[in-house]
Amino acid sequence: MRLHTRDVRQDVRELGGLLGDVLSRLASREAFESVETVRTGSIDYRRGDAESRAVLRDEVADLSPELAGHVARAFATYFELINLAEERQRVRAIREGTQEGTLEDSLRATAETLAEADADPETVERVLEDVNVVPTFTAHPTEARRKTVKAKLRSVETLLSELDERRLTDRERNQLERRLESEVTGLWETRQVRKRRPEVADEARNVLWYLENVLFDIVGDVYDELDHTVGEEFDVDVPKLFGFRSWAGSDRDGNPHVTPEVTAETLDRQRDVVLERYRDELKRLSGVLSQDGDRIETSALFDSSLDTDREQLPTIAERVTDRYPEEPYRQKLALMRERIDRVGDVRPGGYHDAEELLADVDAIADSLRKDGAESVVETEVEPLRRRVETFGFSLAALDLRDHQENHTTAIAEALAREGFDYDSMSEDERVELLTDAILQDEPIIDLDTEGLSETASRVLTLFSETADWQREYGAETIDTYCISMTEEASHVLEVLFLADQAGIVDLPGYSGLDVVPLLETEYALSGARRIVGTLFENEAYAAALEARGGTQEIMLGYSDSNKENGFLAANWSLYRNQKRLAEITEEYDVTLRLFHGRGGSISRGGGPMNEALLALPRETVSGQVKFTEQGEAIAEKYANPVIAERNVEQMLDAQIRARYAALEDDEETIPDEWVEAMDVAADAARDAYRDLLESDGFVSYFEETTPITVIEDLNLGSRPASRSGERTVEDLRAIPWVFSWTQSRCILPGWYSLAKGLDAYGDVETLREMYEEWPFFRTTIDNAAMALARTDLEITAEYADLASPELREQFFPELEAEYERSAELVLDITGRDDLLSREWLRESLDRRNPYVDPLNLLQVRLLRQSHLTETERRTLRLTVTGVAAGMKNTG
Repeated sequence: MRLHTRDVRQDVRELGGLLGDVLSRLASREAFESVETVRTGSIDYRRGDAESRAVLRDEVADLSPELAGHVARAFATYFELINLAEERQRVRAIREGTQEGTLEDSLRATAETLAEADADPETVERVLEDVNVVPTFTAHPTEARRKTVKAKLRSVETLLSELDERRLTDRERNQLERRLESEVTGLWETRQVRKRRPEVADEARNVLWYLENVLFDIVGDVYDELDHTVGEEFDVDVPKLFGFRSWAGSDRDGNPHVTPEVTAETLDRQRDVVLERYRDELKRLSGVLSQDGDRIETSALFDSSLDTDREQLPTIAERVTDRYPEEPYRQKLALMRERIDRVGDVRPGGYHDAEELLADVDAIADSLRKDGAESVVETEVEPLRRRVETFGFSLAALDLRDHQENHTTAIAEALAREGFDYDSMSEDERVELLTDAILQDEPIIDLDTEGLSETASRVLTLFSETADWQREYGAETIDTYCISMTEEASHVLEVLFLADQAGIVDLPGYSGLDVVPLLETEYALSGARRIVGTLFENEAYAAALEARGGTQEIMLGYSDSNKENGFLAANWSLYRNQKRLAEITEEYDVTLRLFHGRGGSISRGGGPMNEALLALPRETVSGQVKFTEQGEAIAEKYANPVIAERNVEQMLDAQIRARYAALEDDEETIPDEWVEAMDVAADAARDAYRDLLESDGFVSYFEETTPITVIEDLNLGSRPASRSGERTVEDLRAIPWVFSWTQSRCILPGWYSLAKGLDAYGDVETLREMYEEWPFFRTTIDNAAMALARTDLEITAEYADLASPELREQFFPELEAEYERSAELVLDITGRDDLLSREWLRESLDRRNPYVDPLNLLQVRLLRQSHLTETERRTLRLTVTGVAAGMKNTG
C-alpha cells in the first residue's frame, strides 16, 4: 500500500522554487539573481567545478548592504523550509516502517526482544513497575527562531502533510498549492530576528505549546501500542511509564527575571490548560457514551460514584438529569465537567486532585467493562485515563533551581540576625548546625526579608511562596529543587533547612521536596562519595530521604563538565562517576534516579537519546531516569505528533530493555584493559584541552574568530549569556560557548583533544575492540564522529583570518592538526570510510553545506568590518539565525 505521494527531493525542489518566486516578486529581480549567483557559485565549489572559493568570496564581498540583507534572509528562510522537508521525510520513514514492521527501537521490537530473551511475565511486570522516563523541558536560550516564525512553519508543514498523505482531486491539490504559496509569502515578509528579548513567561508558553498541542494527544496512542505489544505478549498490565516536567518559569539559576509572580503565573496557566483539555475530553466522551439506561446495567462502583456526585452537586444533578434522562454516563460526565470547572474555585464540589478525577474515569471504565463494552473502554475511555495519569492537574510539574551560592548567602544573612556567624563556620560546623535546626521543632530563622540583600530576599521569598504554591496547586506540582554547582553536603542541607523553616518539610515523616544536587565540576563529580555519603549518614537528610520513598535524584551536568574538561575527559568522568554513584546508593540501600543535564549538541550530552540510555552503566539503570530537553531540540523532537510519538517510544524501548538487562545482570563487566585505556586517554585529553584554554591569547582568539559578541546581543532567551559579564571561558555559559563555535563551523567542543587522548594510549587494536563491544565507548566515538562531520575547517579558516596574524598562527594550525588526526583515528577505530554511519545524515549535510557556506562568508565579511550600519547589523544577526537553521543546532 502506497502511503505517500511525494519524497524529500520534491519537497525541497518545490519549496525552493516557491521561495525563489517570492523573492523575485517581493524583493527584486536583482535580489533573486544575486541569490542565484551566490547559490550556484557555492554549489560549483562543493561539486568540484570551481578550484577555489575565491569567486564566491568576491561575489559575497560585492553585495550592496541591501542585497546582502536579501541574500541572508533568503538562505535563512530556505533552511527553515528545508528543515520542514526533512521532518516530513522522517514522518514518511516512521509511517512506512510501522506499516512494514521494520522500525527498530519500536515498542513492538521491545516485546520481541523480551520474548527472544525468554523473559517471564513476573520479570517483565517488575521491569515495567520500575521504569519511569521523565523528559524535562528547559527554557535555556538555544532557540533562535521567533514563535511567530515557528507558527508559520507549522502551517507549511500541515499543508505538506495534506499534499503527501491525502488522495486529492486536481482542484483540491491546486487549492493546497495556492495556500502553500501564500504561507511561504507570509514567511518571507515576517521578521526573522526578535526585536525584544523574550520574557520568562514567553518561554513558559513556548514549552506549554508542545505539552498542550502535541504530547497531550499522543499519550493515549503510546500506551495503546504498549498494551497491544508488551502487555499482550506477556499478559501484564502496563503501569504509568513516563511523565513530563519543566524548568520554564521556575529555573532561577542566573536568571533574575524568574520571579515568584512568573512561577505562580506558570502554575496557574498550566493548570487552566490541562483542565480545559480534560473538559474537552469529557465533552467528547459525552457524545460517545449515549447508552440508554433501560438497555444497560451499570456497575455498583459507577452507581456509587454517580450518587456521590449528586449529593455534592444537587442543583447541577437535577439539571443534568433533566437534560439527559435515563442516560447515566452522560449525567456522570456532565457532573465531572462541573467538578472540573470548580477546581481552584471557592465553590464546593471541585476535584481536590487528579486522583479523584482518575477514580471517576475508572468507575466509568469498570461499568462499561461489566456491561461487555471493552472495545469502548479501550478506544474511548482508556486514552483519557492515561492522560490524567500522565499530566495530573499540573500538565508538567515544575522543578525549582538556583545556584548554591544564593542559598548560602540567604542563610548567612538570616542567621546573622539570630547571632550566628555562618560565613566563618567550617563545612563540618555548617552541617552540624543545619542538621540540628532541621530536626528541632521550632524554626530558628524568620523568613521576613526586611533588611536583607536582594539575593537573600529572593531566596527566602521563594521558599515562602513555594509553601503557598504546594497548598494551592498540590505538592506534586512543584516538588523538586535542583542546586546548581553543588560541591559540599552543606549545599544540599541548606535547601532542606530552608524548606523546613518554610514548613515544606516536617520531619520525621514528611518532606515536600526532592532535593537534587547538580554535580557538574570535576571537584564535585570526583567528590561524589564525600557529598552523597555524608548526606546519607546525616540524621536529618536520611529522615527526609525516607519520607520521599528512599529515592535520591542526582543531576549530572554535561555542559559545564565538557567546557571544563573537554569532550573525551568529560564523557569518561561522567561515566565513571555514575558508576560510583550507583555503588554509593547501593551501599546505603537508596534507589538512584539520575537526571542527565543534556543539551542538544554533542558537546553538551546530545545525540540520539535511545543510544545514550542504552550506553549508561548498567548498575545505574534503576528504571527511573530524567533528562533535559532544550532549545531547538524540543521543536525537532516534539513539534510533529508522529515524530514525538516515535521519540517517546524509542526512549521507552531503550529504558525497558536496559532495565531488563540490569535485572538479569546488574553489573557490566568492563575489562581492566579498557578502563586503563580510558584513564590514560582521558587524562591526556584533559591536559591538552586545558592547555589550549589556558594558553595566552586563546580567549582573544575565540572572541575574534567567532560571532560571540553578536550572539550575546541576540534576543534568544531571558537569561544572560554569561554569569558575570566578564570575557573568560569559565564565566561564559556553555550554550553561547558551543553556539559560537558552531557558527564558525568548528565544533571544537565535540572533538578537541580526542586525538591527543587516544594517541596517548596508542593501542588502536584495543580501541577497535572497545568500539565493537562496549556501548559507552561506541556511543562516545559515534558522537565525536558526528561533531567532526559537521565541522568544516575550510570555512573555519575564513573565520581564523579575522584574528591577528600572530593569534591565527598560534591557534589555527593546532586546531587543524587535531581535527585531522581525530578524524583519521575515528575512521580507523570504526572501520568506516565515512565519519557518518547514517546515510540520511550524510545526504542531509551534503544538501545543506552549499547553502550554509554563503551565510558563513557573508558573516565573516560583516564581522571584519569595523563599522556597521543598522541594515548591516540586522543582516549579521540574520546570518546567525540562518547558520543555526542550516546546522540545525545552536548550542
